[in-house]
Amino acid sequence: MVDDVLWDELREQCERLEPGAELATPVSGRRFEIETADDAQLVVRFRDSDEERALSREQFEVLAGRLDDGPIPLETLTPGVEPYATVLTLTDAYGVDDETIATSDGTTAGESPYLVSPEAARSRAERVHDDALLLAALLNRYDATAPESLETEPLTDLYVLLSDVQRGSDRLRGSAGDAILERLGPDQTLRGRFGAVHRTTRRYRHLKDEETVLDALDEYGIPHEWVLGVDTEKLDVVLATTELDEDEVYDVDERVYAQKTGVDEEEKFEYLGGLADRIDDLEGEESEELLADLEGLEDRLEEALSAG
Repeated sequence: MVDDVLWDELREQCERLEPGAELATPVSGRRFEIETADDAQLVVRFRDSDEERALSREQFEVLAGRLDDGPIPLETLTPGVEPYATVLTLTDAYGVDDETIATSDGTTAGESPYLVSPEAARSRAERVHDDALLLAALLNRYDATAPESLETEPLTDLYVLLSDVQRGSDRLRGSAGDAILERLGPDQTLRGRFGAVHRTTRRYRHLKDEETVLDALDEYGIPHEWVLGVDTEKLDVVLATTELDEDEVYDVDERVYAQKTGVDEEEKFEYLGGLADRIDDLEGEESEELLADLEGLEDRLEEALSAG
């Protein structure tokens, strides 16, 4: 049961969560944040709908009483019960394995598997924003126009951040493109503050099956040998099973490139927090100068757009 000691621990664990940390429900995977915790309830906010919901202490006691009778299969948890189960796993008194939630016997206690760190909880748009901010800070610090002059560490960081910004913005661009297509009619152009978008159609061809293609050729009296060629899949089998050399049948063009193999998201997130602290620490003339610079940039953009 949820006695005063356990309730105090549960509240304490909720209040100790890092700012920006989220929890996920076990079955549906819905993300939510703890808004407030008091003597009678916890108030949570779901990320996908911005819905605010109160989780009452009485309902925690009902679920805890049921768990006193034995483990509960996770798949049987209803949407209304899932948040309660998630929050209980923040305490050492309850734990989960792959299939059930149960009172802890010492083997399931530990950090909740449904706890999502602040850096992992960020949305795709937030990640692009943060990576772009880190990239801007790096570009302000180093001369990226001459990458060969950079030390290895900043050069590596530059490449990683450029890669992350490109990948993240491409994905976000795809989502934005899908949304804007809903608002674009044929031959229509939409204009924003920074540019315009036009509806464009591109054709992509995929060859039909061989029988269909050959039948179509026969209908027009076209010889099959005009279109039949070497099957590269069969050719690769021959290369693997005979002494035929690859260079005899392929023009091989090798290109060497740098491939990003790892990203330290925690380090990026910590450095980002440092940037935010430095901005918050700006006071007096420095703060006014920064605001003036930003306003000046906005004025120049306005002038350029109106001139165009």
